[in-house]
Amino acid sequence: MDAPLWTETYAPDLDEIPQPQAREHLQGAIEEPMNLFVHGPKGAGKTAAVRAFAREVHDNPDADFTELNVADVFDLTKKEVANDPRFSSFIDSKRRRESSKADLINHVLKESASYSPVSGSYKTILLDNAEAMREDFQQALRRVMEQYYEATQFVIATRQPSALIPPIRSRCFPVVMRAPTHEETVSVLEGVATAAGADYDDDGLEYVAGYADGDLRTAILAAQTTYEAEGAVTMDTAYETLNDLEADDQVESMVVAAEEGRFTDARSTLDDLLVDEGYGAEDVLDDLLAVARSRHSGDRLAEIHRLAGETDMALTEAANERIHLSQLLAELGDLQPSEPGQ
Repeated sequence: MDAPLWTETYAPDLDEIPQPQAREHLQGAIEEPMNLFVHGPKGAGKTAAVRAFAREVHDNPDADFTELNVADVFDLTKKEVANDPRFSSFIDSKRRRESSKADLINHVLKESASYSPVSGSYKTILLDNAEAMREDFQQALRRVMEQYYEATQFVIATRQPSALIPPIRSRCFPVVMRAPTHEETVSVLEGVATAAGADYDDDGLEYVAGYADGDLRTAILAAQTTYEAEGAVTMDTAYETLNDLEADDQVESMVVAAEEGRFTDARSTLDDLLVDEGYGAEDVLDDLLAVARSRHSGDRLAEIHRLAGETDMALTEAANERIHLSQLLAELGDLQPSEPGQ
């Protein structure tokens, strides 16, 4: 999807958050600043709600609101952490040489919290996907929260509240973001599609909402994908477009299963694609490479391309496409696990 994402372009304001209780709790935190613990299932709108909150409370949110995706940061190598433009100003050459990756991340967090807000009396740091935080990092976070509580508000967002240690949870006011109802999802889609000037009908929005199954982000992006592919969001266009997306999801689950050594699961999905869904072997191979490019880079991606090239060559004379694609899946499972970022 090359166009700007509707999830970003038409992000909700705080008073547009579709969940009344969560909206009221966030509005209450405007009057009485406090650390927040925002939790709920994937696609419930946690990140969008916190961003809306930050725009409401800060005159200069670009300066006084910091958003860190914990999962992304921990996936970086030490070198990538040190050279990341968000963090490099905090890390001198000596610290870069002598510190571990965990120490660098802890240092970045402490430095981020120690800076005075540009405007107003405090700034906000969002730690998103916080379930990825190791316990030692959580302990370091607890100390930072205690030390800089006067000038820094922390918002911890997670799908797994039990993954956070009690001292973190006890220092935050809980904000529960449940999965949106079908009606709430349809209402959000209607507002976004209207703002985008996209043609739609009620049946199309109902179908997209059902497809997303309580995931607002998926619903909005599915509506955008349908509109960009077909020029309108109707029952027919959504059905055609989103069935293709489901096939892409199946290929990704097949690749993940192969790489994790679950060959039987991977081959079962391959059979579904070739037999039940009727996809050609070349289409599956193209989609497999697209998934690989989204998951890997460097030497590992180059090796996957080499294996796929051999498979593509074999398919030109194949009597049984399933055998050659199955062999490729087995070879994916035999590759050495990649380093973070590879």
